[in-house]
Amino acid sequence: QSQPRESGGGLVQPGGSLSLSCATSGNNLRRYAVGWFRQAPGKEREGVACITPGGITTVYADSVKGRFTISRDNAKNTVYLQMNSLGPGDTAVYYCAVDRTPVASTCTLVNDNGRYPSWGQGTQVTVSS
Repeated sequence: QSQPRESGGGLVQPGGSLSLSCATSGNNLRRYAVGWFRQAPGKEREGVACITPGGITTVYADSVKGRFTISRDNAKNTVYLQMNSLGPGDTAVYYCAVDRTPVASTCTLVNDNGRYPSWGQGTQVTVSS
């Protein structure tokens, strides 16, 4: 699995929205679950959302439920994270990561036992007025 690449970060005012994208150079991202994680300065990395290969199942952290939406377009080999109602607490570097197991029926927000071995370099999201 080729390394994923994130895009779409930036500076946004509180209450605003951003959409992040995660893509790989290969065309088999569609076979894998993908997770979005974030790490704020001085804090541990946390799982934000994940989606199974077919997009049937999604999981969200409580902190983003109702505000963030993960989706995927397998024809474009891309996974998205739509972030609405952003607040300063959402400021972090956001990473996408690809599951190690193809065609998984579930996904997780925890990188236990190297569940997500392939990570992007991250994209900065800053929420500030």
